[in-house]
Amino acid sequence: MSKRQPWYEVAPLLVDVAMGRRAADMVIRNGRWVNVHSGEIIPQTDVAICGSRIAYVGTDASHTIGEQTIIIEANGRYLIPGLCDAHMHVESGMVTVTEFVRAVIPHGTTSMFIDPHEIANVLGLPGVRLMHDEAATLPINVYVQMPSCVPSAPGLETPGATIGPAEVAEAMTWPHIIGLGEMMNFPGVFLNDEKMHAEMAETMKAGKVIGGHYASFDLGLPFHGYVAGGPADDHEGTRLEDAIARVRQGMKAMLRLGSAWYDVASQVKAITEHGLDSRNFILCTDDSHSGTLVHEGHMNRVVRHAIAQGLKPITAIQMATLNTATHFGVEKDIGSITPGRYADIIISSDLVSLPIEIVIAAGEVVAEHGRLLIHIPPYNYPDFATGTIKLGRTLTASDFDIKAPHTSTIKARVIGVVENQAPTRALEANVPVINGIIQADPQQNLAQIALVERHRATGNVVNGLVHGFGFNVPCAVASTVAHDSHHMIVVGTDKTNMALAANRLGEVGGGVVVYRNGQQIALVELPIAGLMSNERAEIVAQKAARMVQAMAECGCTLNNAYMQLSLLALVVIPELRISDLGLVDVTKFDIVPLFIE
Repeated sequence: MSKRQPWYEVAPLLVDVAMGRRAADMVIRNGRWVNVHSGEIIPQTDVAICGSRIAYVGTDASHTIGEQTIIIEANGRYLIPGLCDAHMHVESGMVTVTEFVRAVIPHGTTSMFIDPHEIANVLGLPGVRLMHDEAATLPINVYVQMPSCVPSAPGLETPGATIGPAEVAEAMTWPHIIGLGEMMNFPGVFLNDEKMHAEMAETMKAGKVIGGHYASFDLGLPFHGYVAGGPADDHEGTRLEDAIARVRQGMKAMLRLGSAWYDVASQVKAITEHGLDSRNFILCTDDSHSGTLVHEGHMNRVVRHAIAQGLKPITAIQMATLNTATHFGVEKDIGSITPGRYADIIISSDLVSLPIEIVIAAGEVVAEHGRLLIHIPPYNYPDFATGTIKLGRTLTASDFDIKAPHTSTIKARVIGVVENQAPTRALEANVPVINGIIQADPQQNLAQIALVERHRATGNVVNGLVHGFGFNVPCAVASTVAHDSHHMIVVGTDKTNMALAANRLGEVGGGVVVYRNGQQIALVELPIAGLMSNERAEIVAQKAARMVQAMAECGCTLNNAYMQLSLLALVVIPELRISDLGLVDVTKFDIVPLFIE
Protein backbone atom coordinates (compact mmCIF):
# COMPACT_ATOMS: atom_id res chain seq x y z
CA MET A 1 0.00 0.00 0.00
CA SER A 2 1.06 3.58 -0.57
CA LYS A 3 1.94 5.23 2.70
CA ARG A 4 -0.48 7.97 3.67
CA GLN A 5 1.83 10.95 4.08
CA PRO A 6 0.86 14.41 5.34
CA TRP A 7 0.13 16.89 2.54
CA TYR A 8 2.93 19.20 3.67
CA GLU A 9 5.50 16.43 3.21
CA VAL A 10 4.56 15.72 -0.40
CA ALA A 11 3.23 19.10 -1.60
CA PRO A 12 6.30 19.83 -3.80
CA LEU A 13 5.91 16.44 -5.49
CA LEU A 14 2.22 17.11 -6.14
CA VAL A 15 3.10 20.46 -7.67
CA ASP A 16 5.68 18.84 -9.94
CA VAL A 17 3.14 16.29 -11.17
CA ALA A 18 0.46 18.95 -11.69
CA MET A 19 2.94 21.04 -13.70
CA GLY A 20 4.13 18.10 -15.79
CA ARG A 21 7.66 18.13 -14.39
CA ARG A 22 7.22 14.70 -12.82
CA ALA A 23 5.27 11.66 -13.95
CA ALA A 24 2.20 10.60 -11.99
CA ASP A 25 2.07 7.15 -10.44
CA MET A 26 -1.49 6.65 -11.69
CA VAL A 27 -3.84 8.47 -14.05
CA ILE A 28 -7.57 7.87 -14.33
CA ARG A 29 -8.74 9.00 -17.77
CA ASN A 30 -12.08 10.19 -19.09
CA GLY A 31 -14.26 10.02 -16.00
CA ARG A 32 -17.36 11.95 -15.00
CA TRP A 33 -16.14 13.89 -11.99
CA VAL A 34 -18.62 13.97 -9.11
CA ASN A 35 -17.53 17.28 -7.63
CA VAL A 36 -18.95 17.41 -4.12
CA HIS A 37 -17.65 20.96 -3.58
CA SER A 38 -19.50 22.57 -6.49
CA GLY A 39 -22.36 20.09 -6.76
CA GLU A 40 -21.54 19.42 -10.42
CA ILE A 41 -20.90 16.33 -12.47
CA ILE A 42 -18.14 17.25 -14.90
CA PRO A 43 -17.54 14.96 -17.91
CA GLN A 44 -14.26 14.14 -19.62
CA THR A 45 -12.15 14.54 -16.48
CA ASP A 46 -8.72 13.06 -15.78
CA VAL A 47 -7.20 12.53 -12.34
CA ALA A 48 -3.44 12.28 -11.77
CA ILE A 49 -2.21 10.64 -8.57
CA CYS A 50 1.20 10.91 -6.92
CA GLY A 51 1.80 8.41 -4.16
CA SER A 52 -1.23 8.41 -1.88
CA ARG A 53 -2.56 11.84 -2.90
CA ILE A 54 -4.23 13.53 -5.84
CA ALA A 55 -2.02 15.95 -7.80
CA TYR A 56 -4.22 17.11 -10.66
CA VAL A 57 -7.88 17.01 -11.68
CA GLY A 58 -8.74 18.44 -15.10
CA THR A 59 -9.72 17.85 -18.69
CA ASP A 60 -6.38 16.41 -19.80
CA ALA A 61 -3.72 14.80 -17.64
CA SER A 62 -1.57 13.62 -20.56
CA HIS A 63 1.23 15.94 -19.41
CA THR A 64 1.52 13.84 -16.20
CA ILE A 65 1.87 10.45 -17.91
CA GLY A 66 5.28 8.79 -17.97
CA GLU A 67 6.58 5.35 -18.89
CA GLN A 68 5.77 3.91 -15.45
CA THR A 69 2.39 5.59 -14.97
CA ILE A 70 -0.50 3.19 -14.41
CA ILE A 71 -3.45 4.13 -16.64
CA ILE A 72 -7.04 3.39 -15.64
CA GLU A 73 -9.65 4.03 -18.31
CA ALA A 74 -12.85 5.26 -16.72
CA ASN A 75 -14.61 5.21 -20.13
CA GLY A 76 -17.12 7.85 -19.06
CA ARG A 77 -17.93 6.27 -15.71
CA TYR A 78 -18.44 8.33 -12.58
CA LEU A 79 -15.53 9.23 -10.31
CA ILE A 80 -16.90 9.37 -6.76
CA PRO A 81 -15.02 10.17 -3.54
CA GLY A 82 -14.50 7.17 -1.30
CA LEU A 83 -17.42 6.85 1.11
CA CYS A 84 -17.21 7.74 4.81
CA ASP A 85 -19.15 6.20 7.67
CA ALA A 86 -19.51 9.07 10.15
CA HIS A 87 -20.56 7.05 13.18
CA MET A 88 -20.27 3.33 13.75
CA HIS A 89 -19.34 0.58 16.16
CA VAL A 90 -17.09 -2.07 14.65
CA GLU A 91 -18.03 -4.52 17.37
CA SER A 92 -21.61 -4.64 16.05
CA GLY A 93 -20.26 -6.53 13.04
CA MET A 94 -18.97 -9.20 15.47
CA VAL A 95 -15.56 -8.92 13.83
CA THR A 96 -12.26 -7.14 14.45
CA VAL A 97 -11.46 -3.77 12.89
CA THR A 98 -9.29 -5.60 10.34
CA GLU A 99 -12.08 -7.93 9.28
CA PHE A 100 -14.59 -5.10 9.17
CA VAL A 101 -12.28 -3.19 6.83
CA ARG A 102 -11.80 -6.27 4.63
CA ALA A 103 -15.58 -6.55 4.35
CA VAL A 104 -16.36 -2.91 3.51
CA ILE A 105 -13.55 -1.93 1.11
CA PRO A 106 -15.22 -3.69 -1.85
CA HIS A 107 -18.35 -1.65 -1.08
CA GLY A 108 -16.46 1.62 -1.53
CA THR A 109 -15.92 2.63 2.10
CA THR A 110 -12.52 4.28 2.47
CA SER A 111 -13.01 6.17 5.75
CA MET A 112 -14.65 5.12 9.03
CA PHE A 113 -15.21 7.03 12.25
CA ILE A 114 -15.45 4.34 14.89
CA ASP A 115 -16.55 4.54 18.50
CA PRO A 116 -15.22 1.45 20.31
CA HIS A 117 -17.33 1.93 23.41
CA GLU A 118 -18.37 -1.73 23.37
CA ILE A 119 -14.85 -2.99 24.07
CA ALA A 120 -14.35 -0.02 26.43
CA ASN A 121 -17.17 -1.30 28.64
CA VAL A 122 -15.41 -4.66 28.93
CA LEU A 123 -11.69 -3.81 28.87
CA GLY A 124 -11.52 -0.07 29.54
CA LEU A 125 -8.81 2.18 28.13
CA PRO A 126 -6.51 -0.74 27.19
CA GLY A 127 -9.31 -2.10 24.98
CA VAL A 128 -9.71 1.25 23.24
CA ARG A 129 -5.94 1.39 22.70
CA LEU A 130 -6.04 -2.07 21.11
CA MET A 131 -8.55 -0.97 18.50
CA HIS A 132 -6.79 2.38 18.00
CA ASP A 133 -3.50 0.63 17.28
CA GLU A 134 -5.15 -1.92 15.02
CA ALA A 135 -6.82 0.90 13.07
CA ALA A 136 -3.42 2.45 12.39
CA THR A 137 -2.28 -0.67 10.50
CA LEU A 138 -5.08 -0.63 7.94
CA PRO A 139 -5.14 0.54 4.31
CA ILE A 140 -8.13 2.87 4.69
CA ASN A 141 -8.70 5.79 7.06
CA VAL A 142 -9.99 4.55 10.41
CA TYR A 143 -10.46 7.44 12.82
CA VAL A 144 -11.27 6.60 16.44
CA GLN A 145 -13.60 8.42 18.81
CA MET A 146 -12.74 8.07 22.48
CA PRO A 147 -15.71 6.47 24.26
CA SER A 148 -17.35 8.92 26.63
CA CYS A 149 -19.93 7.04 28.67
CA VAL A 150 -18.45 4.01 30.39
CA PRO A 151 -20.75 3.18 32.06
CA SER A 152 -23.40 4.77 29.87
CA ALA A 153 -25.60 5.56 32.87
CA PRO A 154 -23.78 5.53 36.23
CA GLY A 155 -25.90 4.13 39.02
CA LEU A 156 -28.15 2.21 36.66
CA GLU A 157 -25.69 -0.49 35.55
CA THR A 158 -22.31 -1.99 36.41
CA PRO A 159 -19.80 -2.09 33.54
CA GLY A 160 -16.68 -4.21 33.28
CA ALA A 161 -14.55 -1.06 33.29
CA THR A 162 -14.89 2.69 33.71
CA ILE A 163 -13.59 5.67 31.78
CA GLY A 164 -13.34 9.22 33.08
CA PRO A 165 -11.80 12.61 32.31
CA ALA A 166 -8.22 11.44 32.92
CA GLU A 167 -8.56 8.64 30.36
CA VAL A 168 -10.20 11.01 27.87
CA ALA A 169 -7.36 13.51 28.32
CA GLU A 170 -4.78 10.78 27.67
CA ALA A 171 -6.60 9.48 24.59
CA MET A 172 -6.79 12.98 23.09
CA THR A 173 -2.99 12.79 22.67
CA TRP A 174 -3.15 9.60 20.57
CA PRO A 175 -2.61 10.14 16.84
CA HIS A 176 -5.82 8.55 15.51
CA ILE A 177 -8.29 9.91 18.07
CA ILE A 178 -10.65 12.21 16.16
CA GLY A 179 -12.89 13.26 19.04
CA LEU A 180 -15.16 12.11 21.85
CA GLY A 181 -17.60 9.28 21.22
CA GLU A 182 -21.33 9.72 21.50
CA MET A 183 -22.36 11.48 24.72
CA MET A 184 -25.11 9.04 25.65
CA ASN A 185 -25.62 10.31 29.18
CA PHE A 186 -27.76 13.18 27.92
CA PRO A 187 -29.30 13.90 31.36
CA GLY A 188 -25.73 14.18 32.66
CA VAL A 189 -25.15 17.00 30.18
CA PHE A 190 -28.25 19.08 30.85
CA LEU A 191 -28.03 18.40 34.60
CA ASN A 192 -24.34 19.47 34.58
CA ASP A 193 -22.82 16.19 35.74
CA GLU A 194 -19.23 17.02 36.62
CA LYS A 195 -17.68 13.94 35.01
CA MET A 196 -19.51 14.31 31.70
CA HIS A 197 -18.63 17.99 31.41
CA ALA A 198 -15.00 17.31 32.35
CA GLU A 199 -14.74 14.77 29.51
CA MET A 200 -16.24 17.24 27.05
CA ALA A 201 -13.89 19.95 28.32
CA GLU A 202 -10.85 17.78 27.63
CA THR A 203 -12.14 17.21 24.10
CA MET A 204 -12.75 20.91 23.53
CA LYS A 205 -9.27 21.76 24.81
CA ALA A 206 -7.87 19.33 22.25
CA GLY A 207 -9.89 21.08 19.53
CA LYS A 208 -11.79 17.91 18.65
CA VAL A 209 -15.42 17.00 18.00
CA ILE A 210 -17.85 15.86 20.69
CA GLY A 211 -20.22 13.20 19.39
CA GLY A 212 -23.86 13.43 20.39
CA HIS A 213 -26.60 11.00 21.41
CA TYR A 214 -29.81 12.71 22.52
CA ALA A 215 -32.19 9.77 22.69
CA SER A 216 -35.27 11.64 23.84
CA PHE A 217 -38.37 12.92 22.07
CA ASP A 218 -38.36 15.99 24.36
CA LEU A 219 -37.19 18.92 22.25
CA GLY A 220 -37.82 21.42 25.05
CA LEU A 221 -35.36 22.77 27.60
CA PRO A 222 -33.45 19.48 28.14
CA PHE A 223 -32.62 19.41 24.42
CA HIS A 224 -31.51 23.05 24.46
CA GLY A 225 -29.39 22.38 27.53
CA TYR A 226 -27.82 19.37 25.83
CA VAL A 227 -26.82 21.37 22.76
CA ALA A 228 -25.38 24.14 24.96
CA GLY A 229 -23.15 21.56 26.63
CA GLY A 230 -21.14 20.88 23.46
CA PRO A 231 -22.23 17.77 21.50
CA ALA A 232 -21.86 18.65 17.82
CA ASP A 233 -23.85 15.93 16.06
CA ASP A 234 -26.59 13.43 16.75
CA HIS A 235 -27.57 10.11 15.17
CA GLU A 236 -30.45 9.28 17.54
CA GLY A 237 -33.15 11.23 15.70
CA THR A 238 -36.01 9.13 14.36
CA ARG A 239 -38.54 11.83 13.35
CA LEU A 240 -38.62 14.72 10.91
CA GLU A 241 -38.78 17.21 13.77
CA ASP A 242 -35.67 15.68 15.32
CA ALA A 243 -33.59 16.40 12.23
CA ILE A 244 -34.94 19.94 11.89
CA ALA A 245 -34.35 20.79 15.54
CA ARG A 246 -30.76 19.56 15.53
CA VAL A 247 -29.77 21.43 12.37
CA ARG A 248 -31.43 24.65 13.49
CA GLN A 249 -29.39 24.52 16.70
CA GLY A 250 -26.10 24.14 14.83
CA MET A 251 -25.70 20.40 15.20
CA LYS A 252 -25.11 17.99 12.34
CA ALA A 253 -28.03 15.61 11.90
CA MET A 254 -26.59 12.13 11.31
CA LEU A 255 -29.16 9.97 9.55
CA ARG A 256 -28.53 6.29 10.09
CA LEU A 257 -29.35 3.18 8.16
CA GLY A 258 -27.92 0.22 10.03
CA SER A 259 -28.89 -3.42 9.96
CA ALA A 260 -31.88 -2.70 12.20
CA TRP A 261 -32.16 1.11 12.34
CA TYR A 262 -34.16 2.72 9.53
CA ASP A 263 -34.04 6.42 10.39
CA VAL A 264 -33.20 8.04 7.04
CA ALA A 265 -36.61 8.07 5.35
CA SER A 266 -38.46 10.06 7.99
CA GLN A 267 -35.70 12.63 8.57
CA VAL A 268 -34.47 13.23 5.03
CA LYS A 269 -37.76 15.04 4.35
CA ALA A 270 -36.14 17.97 6.15
CA ILE A 271 -34.14 18.38 2.92
CA THR A 272 -36.45 17.03 0.25
CA GLU A 273 -39.69 18.63 1.49
CA HIS A 274 -38.66 21.44 3.85
CA GLY A 275 -35.64 22.68 1.93
CA LEU A 276 -33.09 22.65 4.76
CA ASP A 277 -29.43 23.00 3.75
CA SER A 278 -28.10 19.51 3.04
CA ARG A 279 -24.58 20.53 4.12
CA ASN A 280 -25.69 19.97 7.71
CA PHE A 281 -26.82 16.38 7.19
CA ILE A 282 -24.55 13.34 7.31
CA LEU A 283 -25.17 9.65 6.58
CA CYS A 284 -23.95 6.84 8.84
CA THR A 285 -24.69 3.23 9.78
CA ASP A 286 -24.18 3.15 13.59
CA ASP A 287 -24.52 -0.65 13.77
CA SER A 288 -24.01 -3.08 10.88
CA HIS A 289 -24.34 -6.82 11.27
CA SER A 290 -21.69 -8.93 9.53
CA GLY A 291 -24.35 -10.45 7.27
CA THR A 292 -25.39 -6.97 6.10
CA LEU A 293 -21.77 -6.11 5.30
CA VAL A 294 -21.11 -9.27 3.33
CA HIS A 295 -24.41 -9.52 1.46
CA GLU A 296 -25.94 -6.03 1.21
CA GLY A 297 -23.17 -3.49 1.56
CA HIS A 298 -22.11 -0.69 3.83
CA MET A 299 -22.21 3.05 3.09
CA ASN A 300 -23.08 2.32 -0.55
CA ARG A 301 -26.27 0.73 0.79
CA VAL A 302 -27.02 3.87 2.81
CA VAL A 303 -26.41 6.20 -0.15
CA ARG A 304 -28.66 4.11 -2.42
CA HIS A 305 -31.38 4.18 0.22
CA ALA A 306 -31.09 7.96 0.66
CA ILE A 307 -31.41 8.46 -3.11
CA ALA A 308 -34.48 6.22 -3.10
CA GLN A 309 -36.03 8.59 -0.54
CA GLY A 310 -35.84 11.46 -3.03
CA LEU A 311 -32.39 12.97 -2.56
CA LYS A 312 -30.44 13.98 -5.64
CA PRO A 313 -27.60 11.49 -6.07
CA ILE A 314 -24.90 14.13 -5.68
CA THR A 315 -26.54 15.38 -2.47
CA ALA A 316 -26.61 11.88 -0.99
CA ILE A 317 -22.95 11.43 -1.96
CA GLN A 318 -22.03 14.77 -0.35
CA MET A 319 -23.72 13.54 2.85
CA ALA A 320 -21.48 10.46 2.84
CA THR A 321 -18.23 12.22 1.88
CA LEU A 322 -17.53 15.95 2.12
CA ASN A 323 -20.08 16.71 4.84
CA THR A 324 -18.54 14.04 7.06
CA ALA A 325 -14.97 15.14 6.39
CA THR A 326 -15.79 18.79 7.05
CA HIS A 327 -17.59 18.00 10.29
CA PHE A 328 -14.56 16.20 11.70
CA GLY A 329 -12.06 18.73 10.34
CA VAL A 330 -10.34 16.34 7.94
CA GLU A 331 -11.63 17.75 4.64
CA LYS A 332 -8.03 18.53 3.64
CA ASP A 333 -7.39 14.78 3.59
CA ILE A 334 -10.64 13.06 2.61
CA GLY A 335 -14.13 13.66 1.30
CA SER A 336 -13.53 14.90 -2.24
CA ILE A 337 -11.62 14.27 -5.44
CA THR A 338 -9.48 17.40 -5.42
CA PRO A 339 -5.75 18.17 -5.41
CA GLY A 340 -3.93 17.33 -2.20
CA ARG A 341 -6.56 14.96 -0.88
CA TYR A 342 -5.92 11.27 -0.49
CA ALA A 343 -6.62 9.37 -3.67
CA ASP A 344 -9.66 7.54 -2.27
CA ILE A 345 -11.85 7.11 -5.34
CA ILE A 346 -14.73 4.91 -6.50
CA ILE A 347 -15.39 4.27 -10.19
CA SER A 348 -19.05 3.47 -10.91
CA SER A 349 -21.17 3.29 -14.04
CA ASP A 350 -24.38 4.52 -12.38
CA LEU A 351 -25.04 7.11 -9.67
CA VAL A 352 -28.39 5.72 -8.58
CA SER A 353 -27.83 1.95 -8.34
CA LEU A 354 -24.20 2.72 -7.44
CA PRO A 355 -22.35 -0.43 -8.55
CA ILE A 356 -18.90 -0.30 -6.95
CA GLU A 357 -16.72 -1.32 -9.88
CA ILE A 358 -13.27 -0.08 -8.84
CA VAL A 359 -12.11 1.13 -5.43
CA ILE A 360 -8.88 3.09 -5.08
CA ALA A 361 -7.50 3.82 -1.61
CA ALA A 362 -4.42 5.97 -1.06
CA GLY A 363 -3.58 5.71 -4.75
CA GLU A 364 -3.80 1.93 -5.06
CA VAL A 365 -6.52 -0.20 -6.61
CA VAL A 366 -7.77 -2.20 -3.63
CA ALA A 367 -10.98 -3.78 -4.93
CA GLU A 368 -12.69 -4.47 -8.23
CA HIS A 369 -16.25 -5.68 -8.87
CA GLY A 370 -16.79 -6.70 -5.26
CA ARG A 371 -13.47 -8.51 -4.87
CA LEU A 372 -10.71 -7.39 -2.51
CA LEU A 373 -7.40 -7.23 -4.38
CA ILE A 374 -4.98 -6.65 -1.51
CA HIS A 375 -3.79 -8.78 1.37
CA ILE A 376 -4.66 -7.48 4.82
CA PRO A 377 -3.02 -9.67 7.46
CA PRO A 378 -5.10 -10.67 10.50
CA TYR A 379 -4.51 -8.70 13.67
CA ASN A 380 -3.54 -10.69 16.74
CA TYR A 381 -5.28 -9.71 19.95
CA PRO A 382 -3.45 -10.28 23.26
CA ASP A 383 -4.56 -12.81 25.85
CA PHE A 384 -6.10 -10.20 28.16
CA ALA A 385 -8.76 -9.50 25.51
CA THR A 386 -10.15 -13.06 25.81
CA GLY A 387 -11.57 -15.12 28.66
CA THR A 388 -13.85 -12.29 29.78
CA ILE A 389 -17.02 -14.31 30.52
CA LYS A 390 -16.99 -14.83 34.29
CA LEU A 391 -20.26 -16.31 35.51
CA GLY A 392 -18.93 -17.47 38.87
CA ARG A 393 -21.06 -20.62 38.90
CA THR A 394 -23.13 -22.97 36.77
CA LEU A 395 -26.59 -21.54 36.29
CA THR A 396 -29.74 -23.63 36.73
CA ALA A 397 -33.32 -23.25 35.59
CA SER A 398 -34.31 -21.95 39.03
CA ASP A 399 -32.05 -18.91 38.51
CA PHE A 400 -34.65 -17.73 36.02
CA ASP A 401 -37.63 -18.15 38.35
CA ILE A 402 -39.66 -14.97 38.87
CA LYS A 403 -41.49 -15.34 42.17
CA ALA A 404 -44.87 -13.63 42.35
CA PRO A 405 -46.78 -12.49 45.43
CA HIS A 406 -50.15 -13.56 43.94
CA THR A 407 -51.38 -16.97 42.92
CA SER A 408 -53.21 -16.60 39.59
CA THR A 409 -52.23 -13.52 37.57
CA ILE A 410 -50.30 -10.35 38.30
CA LYS A 411 -49.74 -7.07 36.46
CA ALA A 412 -46.12 -6.59 35.42
CA ARG A 413 -43.97 -4.16 33.50
CA VAL A 414 -42.90 -5.49 30.10
CA ILE A 415 -40.18 -4.31 27.73
CA GLY A 416 -41.83 -3.81 24.32
CA VAL A 417 -39.61 -4.30 21.26
CA VAL A 418 -40.18 -1.78 18.43
CA GLU A 419 -39.23 -3.36 15.11
CA ASN A 420 -36.43 -1.58 13.18
CA GLN A 421 -35.90 1.04 15.88
CA ALA A 422 -33.66 1.37 18.92
CA PRO A 423 -36.30 2.70 21.37
CA THR A 424 -38.49 0.26 23.30
CA ARG A 425 -41.96 0.74 24.77
CA ALA A 426 -42.87 0.46 28.44
CA LEU A 427 -45.79 -1.97 28.39
CA GLU A 428 -47.95 -3.55 31.07
CA ALA A 429 -49.45 -7.04 31.00
CA ASN A 430 -51.36 -9.43 33.22
CA VAL A 431 -49.13 -12.50 33.33
CA PRO A 432 -49.97 -16.01 34.53
CA VAL A 433 -48.65 -17.38 37.83
CA ILE A 434 -48.29 -21.10 38.56
CA ASN A 435 -47.14 -22.31 41.98
CA GLY A 436 -46.02 -18.81 42.83
CA ILE A 437 -43.82 -18.48 39.69
CA ILE A 438 -44.40 -16.15 36.73
CA GLN A 439 -44.74 -17.95 33.40
CA ALA A 440 -43.76 -16.88 29.90
CA ASP A 441 -46.91 -16.54 27.80
CA PRO A 442 -46.48 -17.12 24.05
CA GLN A 443 -50.21 -16.41 23.60
CA GLN A 444 -49.48 -12.79 24.58
CA ASN A 445 -46.11 -12.82 22.75
CA LEU A 446 -44.43 -12.60 26.16
CA ALA A 447 -41.03 -14.16 26.83
CA GLN A 448 -38.76 -14.00 29.83
CA ILE A 449 -35.66 -11.84 29.73
CA ALA A 450 -32.70 -12.15 32.08
CA LEU A 451 -29.56 -10.10 32.60
CA VAL A 452 -26.68 -12.28 33.82
CA GLU A 453 -23.67 -10.48 35.35
CA ARG A 454 -20.50 -11.59 33.54
CA HIS A 455 -17.63 -9.23 34.47
CA ARG A 456 -17.05 -9.94 38.17
CA ALA A 457 -18.37 -13.50 38.61
CA THR A 458 -21.05 -12.39 41.09
CA GLY A 459 -23.56 -14.95 39.83
CA ASN A 460 -26.23 -12.25 39.83
CA VAL A 461 -29.29 -12.77 37.60
CA VAL A 462 -32.00 -10.12 37.09
CA ASN A 463 -35.24 -11.34 35.54
CA GLY A 464 -38.01 -9.57 33.63
CA LEU A 465 -40.43 -9.86 30.72
CA VAL A 466 -40.24 -8.83 27.06
CA HIS A 467 -42.86 -8.55 24.34
CA GLY A 468 -42.43 -8.87 20.59
CA PHE A 469 -40.06 -11.71 19.71
CA GLY A 470 -42.81 -14.15 18.81
CA PHE A 471 -41.12 -17.21 20.36
CA ASN A 472 -43.69 -20.02 20.47
CA VAL A 473 -41.68 -23.15 21.36
CA PRO A 474 -39.48 -24.05 24.35
CA CYS A 475 -36.37 -22.04 23.46
CA ALA A 476 -33.80 -19.47 24.53
CA VAL A 477 -31.32 -17.06 22.96
CA ALA A 478 -28.31 -15.80 24.92
CA SER A 479 -25.85 -13.08 23.94
CA THR A 480 -22.80 -11.50 25.56
CA VAL A 481 -23.27 -8.57 23.18
CA ALA A 482 -25.62 -6.54 25.36
CA HIS A 483 -25.15 -2.81 24.91
CA ASP A 484 -23.65 -1.04 26.65
CA SER A 485 -22.25 -2.81 29.70
CA HIS A 486 -22.22 -6.12 27.83
CA HIS A 487 -23.33 -8.45 30.51
CA MET A 488 -25.22 -11.48 29.19
CA ILE A 489 -28.81 -11.17 27.94
CA VAL A 490 -30.95 -14.30 27.84
CA VAL A 491 -34.44 -14.28 26.29
CA GLY A 492 -36.59 -17.38 26.23
CA THR A 493 -39.83 -19.20 26.86
CA ASP A 494 -38.28 -22.06 28.83
CA LYS A 495 -35.98 -21.73 31.85
CA THR A 496 -34.08 -24.96 31.26
CA ASN A 497 -33.14 -23.74 27.78
CA MET A 498 -32.21 -20.33 29.25
CA ALA A 499 -29.78 -21.98 31.68
CA LEU A 500 -28.29 -24.17 28.94
CA ALA A 501 -27.75 -21.14 26.72
CA ALA A 502 -26.13 -19.04 29.44
CA ASN A 503 -23.76 -21.80 30.53
CA ARG A 504 -22.79 -22.54 26.93
CA LEU A 505 -21.60 -18.96 26.42
CA GLY A 506 -19.57 -19.28 29.61
CA GLU A 507 -17.88 -22.35 28.12
CA VAL A 508 -16.98 -20.79 24.75
CA GLY A 509 -15.91 -17.39 26.09
CA GLY A 510 -18.82 -15.37 24.74
CA GLY A 511 -21.01 -15.03 21.69
CA VAL A 512 -24.60 -15.72 20.72
CA VAL A 513 -26.32 -19.07 21.07
CA VAL A 514 -29.81 -20.41 20.35
CA TYR A 515 -31.33 -23.43 22.13
CA ARG A 516 -34.57 -25.15 21.19
CA ASN A 517 -36.06 -28.10 23.08
CA GLY A 518 -32.82 -28.55 25.00
CA GLN A 519 -30.59 -28.66 21.90
CA GLN A 520 -28.11 -26.07 20.64
CA ILE A 521 -29.21 -25.11 17.13
CA ALA A 522 -26.93 -22.12 16.43
CA LEU A 523 -23.74 -20.63 17.87
CA VAL A 524 -21.60 -17.63 16.98
CA GLU A 525 -18.40 -17.68 19.06
CA LEU A 526 -17.12 -14.20 20.04
CA PRO A 527 -14.00 -14.82 22.13
CA ILE A 528 -12.56 -11.27 21.94
CA ALA A 529 -14.11 -9.46 24.92
CA GLY A 530 -17.25 -11.53 24.33
CA LEU A 531 -17.96 -9.14 21.45
CA MET A 532 -15.88 -10.06 18.41
CA SER A 533 -14.82 -13.13 16.50
CA ASN A 534 -11.27 -13.85 15.39
CA GLU A 535 -12.60 -15.47 12.22
CA ARG A 536 -13.11 -14.01 8.76
CA ALA A 537 -16.13 -11.81 8.18
CA GLU A 538 -17.62 -14.26 5.67
CA ILE A 539 -17.49 -17.10 8.21
CA VAL A 540 -19.00 -14.93 10.94
CA ALA A 541 -21.73 -13.85 8.51
CA GLN A 542 -22.57 -17.52 7.80
CA LYS A 543 -22.79 -18.34 11.51
CA ALA A 544 -24.80 -15.18 12.17
CA ALA A 545 -27.20 -16.04 9.35
CA ARG A 546 -27.72 -19.46 10.91
CA MET A 547 -28.37 -17.74 14.25
CA VAL A 548 -31.02 -15.49 12.71
CA GLN A 549 -32.60 -18.52 11.00
CA ALA A 550 -32.58 -20.41 14.31
CA MET A 551 -34.45 -17.54 16.00
CA ALA A 552 -37.02 -17.73 13.19
CA GLU A 553 -37.36 -21.49 13.80
CA CYS A 554 -38.35 -20.57 17.35
CA GLY A 555 -41.17 -18.39 15.99
CA CYS A 556 -39.44 -15.02 15.72
CA THR A 557 -40.58 -12.87 12.80
CA LEU A 558 -38.80 -9.59 13.68
CA ASN A 559 -36.46 -8.08 11.10
CA ASN A 560 -32.92 -8.48 12.42
CA ALA A 561 -34.17 -9.64 15.80
CA TYR A 562 -30.64 -10.16 17.09
CA MET A 563 -29.84 -6.44 16.83
CA GLN A 564 -32.99 -5.66 18.82
CA LEU A 565 -32.04 -8.29 21.40
CA SER A 566 -28.59 -6.79 21.87
CA LEU A 567 -30.05 -3.37 22.82
CA LEU A 568 -32.48 -4.48 25.51
CA ALA A 569 -30.01 -3.52 28.25
CA LEU A 570 -29.17 -0.12 26.71
CA VAL A 571 -30.26 2.07 29.62
CA VAL A 572 -29.83 5.37 27.78
CA ILE A 573 -32.57 4.92 25.16
CA PRO A 574 -36.22 5.06 26.29
CA GLU A 575 -38.49 3.71 27.44
CA LEU A 576 -37.88 0.51 29.46
CA ARG A 577 -34.68 -1.58 29.71
CA ILE A 578 -33.05 -4.19 31.94
CA SER A 579 -29.69 -3.93 33.70
CA ASP A 580 -27.77 -5.90 36.30
CA LEU A 581 -29.42 -3.66 38.90
CA GLY A 582 -33.03 -4.18 37.76
CA LEU A 583 -35.60 -2.77 35.36
CA VAL A 584 -34.78 0.78 34.25
CA ASP A 585 -37.37 3.42 33.31
CA VAL A 586 -35.28 5.48 30.90
CA THR A 587 -37.83 8.29 30.79
CA LYS A 588 -37.10 8.89 34.48
CA PHE A 589 -33.62 7.33 34.72
CA ASP A 590 -34.74 5.27 37.67
CA ILE A 591 -34.90 1.62 38.75
CA VAL A 592 -38.52 0.42 38.84
CA PRO A 593 -40.11 -2.77 40.22
CA LEU A 594 -41.24 -5.52 37.87
CA PHE A 595 -44.69 -5.78 39.43
CA ILE A 596 -47.26 -2.99 39.38
CA GLU A 597 -49.28 -2.71 42.57
